[in-house]
Amino acid sequence: MKPIQLISPVDGSVYLERMPLSADEAKAAVARARAAQKAWAAKPLEDRIALVKAGVAKLNDMSAVIVEELAWQMGRPTRFGGEFGGVNARTEYMSDIATATLAPQIIEDSDKFRRYLARDPVGVVFIVAPWNYPYLTTINTLVPALIAGNTVILKHASQTMKVGERLAEAFHAAGIPEDVFQNVVLDHATTEALIAARSFGFVNFTGSVGGGVAMEKAAAGTFTPLGLELGGKDPGYVRHDANLDAAVDTLMDGAMYNAGQCCCGIERIYVHESLYDAFVEKAVAWVKTLKLGNPFDADSTLGPMANKRFAKVVRDQIADAVAQGAKPLIDPALFPADDGGAYLAPQILVNVNHSMRVMTEESFGPVVGIMKVKDDEEAIALMNDSPYGLTASVWTQDYDTAQAIGQRIETGTVFMNRADYLDPALCWTGCKDTGRGGSLSYLGFHSVTRPKSYHLKKV
Repeated sequence: MKPIQLISPVDGSVYLERMPLSADEAKAAVARARAAQKAWAAKPLEDRIALVKAGVAKLNDMSAVIVEELAWQMGRPTRFGGEFGGVNARTEYMSDIATATLAPQIIEDSDKFRRYLARDPVGVVFIVAPWNYPYLTTINTLVPALIAGNTVILKHASQTMKVGERLAEAFHAAGIPEDVFQNVVLDHATTEALIAARSFGFVNFTGSVGGGVAMEKAAAGTFTPLGLELGGKDPGYVRHDANLDAAVDTLMDGAMYNAGQCCCGIERIYVHESLYDAFVEKAVAWVKTLKLGNPFDADSTLGPMANKRFAKVVRDQIADAVAQGAKPLIDPALFPADDGGAYLAPQILVNVNHSMRVMTEESFGPVVGIMKVKDDEEAIALMNDSPYGLTASVWTQDYDTAQAIGQRIETGTVFMNRADYLDPALCWTGCKDTGRGGSLSYLGFHSVTRPKSYHLKKV
């Protein structure tokens, strides 16, 4: 068995390496989690909530070192800090709604019958987390899973293995037992074998479509519930009545922030013909203000992509589009840090269409294509012309218009005048090849619990 290496995008060095668990060691970890679950679930709900919140507080105490570690692991500039704003907001909201969400729903409580619907923890929850927002995506499931009385096994992406270790360190320091929350390093074969062996009550995976397919194959015949967030090609639509400056600022930030490595990042933009020229001009000016560089430099607003192979995907998409007639509007010479590897200059493409990979395949990098449309009908048809459906951003001045358009878009979330954002009160979900299931909101608790009906009769 070979060690798993984390190659830093900052300088190409080996940042850390860890040995994956053997098959027997992995089975033993699952056994410990199962053995610990009943006692954890027996703790009062308010105690579990307090311990989880204490774990997040301990994580906040590590913020300075975590921000630096994130830069080394996946390239995000340190000027943007960590992910603590979202981590804290989501933890607070899910903690606040836990009591009401997990409380039994009483149908009848009389001298003849007591009928109610309860929610039981599923047992052991397995989280397979991604590298792009490694703390936020883990917290989305970790917090409700622990609060609901489950034990958790976390396998983090190889690109952000240190994140799993920090989470375990913080939660254990807060008093959560080590067997209740375990961070593990696993290879693909052992991961799939554990799922196939019915080791878990729920599996939450965030990653590629190919990874999701592997998860479903591993779980086939086990009836293990899966939560899958697998990808996106999220569109923005700028109507004729949009606030142009606000649309440019938000959509371009949504396309370029985190080097475009956002699950719900903007990857394609459709602009009404009356605003198209002005939007493109302002978008180009916006991108030219970015500074690509070492993530530890205070003035860097764009760091390297997490791995040079991810950057190659984007470069290939751009090259293919240009070969088919697309026009690049950003001169890479403006970004001398572009090294042909992980450091990639941002790009805006026009004269694009849906025969080009850059408009249909997930890019997950700092590139966006912009198309002119004549009306809502054309925009809706283009937005739906995608195998993915995570979010869609509509720019208009009218709630009813945005709602009517949103009802026709095949997507998990409809935004009006915003993009690339998660609201913990609203379910994070998708459709089509983006996956299935949902996290956050009260439905996030439903994913990590199962309904249990009580029909009690007096005689």
